[in-house]
Amino acid sequence: MKMARTIGSVTLSKAHPAMAGAKLRCVEVVESIEQIDTFPLGGETVVAWDLCGTGIGDLVAIAEGPEAAQPFRPDVKPIDASIVALLDEVDLD
Repeated sequence: MKMARTIGSVTLSKAHPAMAGAKLRCVEVVESIEQIDTFPLGGETVVAWDLCGTGIGDLVAIAEGPEAAQPFRPDVKPIDASIVALLDEVDLD
């Protein structure tokens, strides 16, 4: 699981039928904790299925790979990343 910040939305004109109703977001991965308050982050950009109803600028947790599709089992979704949590606060004390 990685931390990321939402930076935009993705709109599909045509998609696989399993993607019906999908809310897709562009997220930038937080590479280091020192970047957490930087906007834009300048990190890797990923398109992720939004399970949490996030908005632009929200700090989120993303799952990648096979784990990203686990919440949809037994249905199969053609995704490689999903937003699984909206982070309110990060405390490293």
